[in-house]
Amino acid sequence: MRTIYLSILAIFVFSLIGCDKENSDTSDGSGNHSFSKISGYAQKGPFINGASVTLSELDENLVPTGKTFSAQVLDNKGTFEIRNVALSSPYIEIKVDGYYFDEVKNNLSAAPLTLYALADVREHTALNVNILTHLEKSRVDYLVSKGKSFKDAKKQAEKEILAIFEINKDNMTSAELLDLSQSGDDHAILLAISAILQGYLSVGDLSELLANISTDIREDGKLDSHTLGSTLINNARTIDIATVRSNLEKRYETLGIEANISDGEAFIKHFVDNTPFEFTSYIQYPDTGKYGINILSKNISEYTAGSYSMKAVLPAGTYLSVKISGQNWFFPAFQENTGWEYLDWNDAESSRIFNSTRTGEIDYKILLDHYQDSARSNTTTIYVYENHATLPTWTKTIEVKVK
Repeated sequence: MRTIYLSILAIFVFSLIGCDKENSDTSDGSGNHSFSKISGYAQKGPFINGASVTLSELDENLVPTGKTFSAQVLDNKGTFEIRNVALSSPYIEIKVDGYYFDEVKNNLSAAPLTLYALADVREHTALNVNILTHLEKSRVDYLVSKGKSFKDAKKQAEKEILAIFEINKDNMTSAELLDLSQSGDDHAILLAISAILQGYLSVGDLSELLANISTDIREDGKLDSHTLGSTLINNARTIDIATVRSNLEKRYETLGIEANISDGEAFIKHFVDNTPFEFTSYIQYPDTGKYGINILSKNISEYTAGSYSMKAVLPAGTYLSVKISGQNWFFPAFQENTGWEYLDWNDAESSRIFNSTRTGEIDYKILLDHYQDSARSNTTTIYVYENHATLPTWTKTIEVKVK
């Protein structure tokens, strides 16, 4: 984990204190609450300027009373302010709907996303909306309906959601106080879970995933669906959290913010190493392709001189590099829409590296030759590196025979 600088923490703490002071509750003693503003950040990545924000008052059973207040996100940091809020109940729901910065793909979302947060304004009026506040909502609703206090329901839901991601942490900061731009383990947990859920999913697929998880955990707090669990581990194994963090840092930098984003890598690695969910997002290597037998097929070992395919089928979020080493292979240089790009020839290894440029089906024409001259080898070795691996994921040696 990165070092937490005390000065940064002090600034953050005092800023929260300042917000709560400015937004202070001026209760009239009869159960009514009045605030100059209720404010915070909407983050998936950060929601962008113009996203809609709606605050709804809830009764003690978390049923909407019908009283609502509307606002918009004020900037690309996800800042929102809801002014002149008068409530007869301390419980609120905040809904944010809009486009956001996708921290995994490093671009703005292609469609709007809706996230929720529940809060007790007697506890906080400077609060954030994020992926954890959203996931806990359905479970908190259910627990309160079964007689739990709001405070206890929030704590229980928080613990259960963290357990899905193999995280067990005492004294976890409340979800509505977490901030992707801040340092510290609790904020790193938010980053890790946010990135795992996002993966390389479309906004529609992410929305469906969040809705299905919320439904699944509502009554027992456990993620029972193996399909949903596989989506989480598939996403976790295909994202690069260091790149995600760099994407966020650069995004905040363009906004003029010196963010101190925590490294969530340890939490993602722990999830990958310990989750019971099954990884299913394997790269496929068909036996044949557009140009013939596939040199990447794991089922075929005998090859003769001729034309072949180098074909793979990559699930969303996966990446592939292939190094071919040997003196008896070559390829037509001008091939279009292959999904591959190649690097310079390495004379020392008699090799060249090919990198995938997209997911889905990718194919390239490769030619194998057989030399009668015994001074030249007819052996070709293929090194396959999946998902940015630094060591070969698997290798294959081909002895090209005469037809």
